[in-house]
Amino acid sequence: MSKKLIEECVRNSLEGYFRDLRGTEPDGLHEMMLRTVEKPLLEVVMAHADHNQSKASEWLGLNRNTLRKKLLEHKLLK
Repeated sequence: MSKKLIEECVRNSLEGYFRDLRGTEPDGLHEMMLRTVEKPLLEVVMAHADHNQSKASEWLGLNRNTLRKKLLEHKLLK
């Protein structure tokens, strides 16, 4: 899947979200989107990195401590 296709999926999802709001103004949309996208991103990257946090943090361009904090926030660490 190309970056362009991912962008299209996000765009389509957002358009559907706004349709579902039926004119109601959203609140905290940026934070909602980041949280919504971040958890599956972390789940998939961790799975492909065989749960190696150092490798996953490198792939994500994050400091390993930042990755660990995000994994804890999303309850992805046991």
